[in-house]
Amino acid sequence: MTAPLLEIKNLSVFYGAVQALKGVSLAVPKGQTVCLIGANGAGKSTTLRTISGLVRPQEGAIRFEGESILGLPAHQLVGKGLVQCPEGRGIFPNLTVEENLDLGAYARKDQAGVKPDLEKVYALFPRLKERHKQSAGTLSGGEQQMLAMGRALMAKPKLLLLDEPSLGLAPQMIELIFETIENINKAGTTVLLVEQNALMALEISSYAYVLETGSVLLEGEAAKVAKDPKVKAAYLGE
Repeated sequence: MTAPLLEIKNLSVFYGAVQALKGVSLAVPKGQTVCLIGANGAGKSTTLRTISGLVRPQEGAIRFEGESILGLPAHQLVGKGLVQCPEGRGIFPNLTVEENLDLGAYARKDQAGVKPDLEKVYALFPRLKERHKQSAGTLSGGEQQMLAMGRALMAKPKLLLLDEPSLGLAPQMIELIFETIENINKAGTTVLLVEQNALMALEISSYAYVLETGSVLLEGEAAKVAKDPKVKAAYLGE
């Protein structure tokens, strides 16, 4: 068995006296899309923030490409290829679309590869190409989500952490975003997806974890998890 690209074991995280994660363990195999679903407050975003170095766990282990990354700051993790696209997008509204994308490549040492990758992002998101000189703050919500994902891709991730990419978007835009996530994965980037739209997340993922109040309630192949009666009742409206 080859080691997973990312493996976390027994993560426990507290915010003051409140325990947000209670011994969470999960693995993300290289080349796959794995989703993490659950209700609001289940600990999904905390899991991603802990993996990406923004939150320090009280207990547990995090390994990326077989090496412990526990305690490393977020910018070093980006340099290693572990990149998060945050909930809420976090774009720079006063900068142009292209300036935002350029910032995604700030940690890269292969400057010769930046321009070709910019063209790849524009091929993936033609709307960004059309609006490359436009202030990012004037984009629609869906276009801002494209920009946030494009900026993350400019960091050349080996593992892309996506936190609620469909949040607040119109149904047609949600379909486009999920289709793009599939294309990103097919092009070779491993994806860990946190998403409230459980049905669509399960459709594009190979494996799934269900979080409930800070613990893994269920895990398995995404197609099997989608058929689980508890999941259907709680997250799929069936």
